[in-house]
Amino acid sequence: MSEVGPRDGLQSLHRTMPTQAKICWIRALAAAGLSEIEVGSFVHPKLLPQMADAETVVRDAVTIPGLSVLALAPNMKGVMRAVQAGAHRITMPVSASHAHSLANIRMTCEEAIEEVERVCAYRDRLPAGQRPEVEIGISTAFGCTIQGVVQEDWVFEMADRLARAGADSIGLSDGVGYANPVQVRRMFKRLRAGLGDKAGGAHFHNTRGQGLANVVAALEAGVTTFDSSQGGIGGCPYSPGATGNIVTEDLVWMLEAMGLDTGIDLDRLAEARHVMAEALPGEPIYGHLPDVGAEKGFRYARRGPAPEGAGRAASAVACPPLPSAAE
Repeated sequence: MSEVGPRDGLQSLHRTMPTQAKICWIRALAAAGLSEIEVGSFVHPKLLPQMADAETVVRDAVTIPGLSVLALAPNMKGVMRAVQAGAHRITMPVSASHAHSLANIRMTCEEAIEEVERVCAYRDRLPAGQRPEVEIGISTAFGCTIQGVVQEDWVFEMADRLARAGADSIGLSDGVGYANPVQVRRMFKRLRAGLGDKAGGAHFHNTRGQGLANVVAALEAGVTTFDSSQGGIGGCPYSPGATGNIVTEDLVWMLEAMGLDTGIDLDRLAEARHVMAEALPGEPIYGHLPDVGAEKGFRYARRGPAPEGAGRAASAVACPPLPSAAE
């Protein structure tokens, strides 16, 4: 699992979470067992002021033992900033919709592929210990709120070109909630058949209530990495009508109940949720599990029984001062 709340979640909100709170939230998520977190976005602060502290947040996150730190960067300038901050992996947004690509990153689809190629060439010139992985999630792969239908053949032509450009992994993203399970299963099978080991993970939104159903369909196609956001916050600000991500808490419960070990503790995840909620007072957050808790007899896939009601909302936890947040 890959937690994207600190980036994809926060970028869609009008308010800005204080840097201190972001750092505390990320640390709480890591303590709950999240081993991969997308912590920020390296874009111009005038476009996304919520991400203006990305350097500070990344520099703190890379000190957390065992955590793989992801950051989004849409272009070479952002990638260079992410590298300097020490990000382990960099996600580049590439859209299969021409209209969305122009709205989101001010590049055509072809220009975005060329930018990935330049970034990968730059990465390959870095010293061996400083080369981040470059990941692509092809957004609007299942449809676009601006353009409408996106042709599947074009999605897979882009995937092939991105792999040849040097990207380490290429996944499919449904940031607007258009995907259905049959489509998801078909497209991820085709992606894996075409790219092999370079076939990446899935990013689904729950706009039309299909998020978890699409996860199950992707699992059946062999996908093993899924993006989610604590509290279900998030949505692309450049995709009209696009709403929240899959809720991390609900996804963890479902996978564990299916016998798939996530390594995530539901009670500690509930504590992280409180850190987030306290920093975003009045902001709508979502999730079924936090309302009702795990059922009687719930067992973690490989760790045995959990306390009754695990994962349910509990008392808020205090965030101690962190020196790195003073920047």
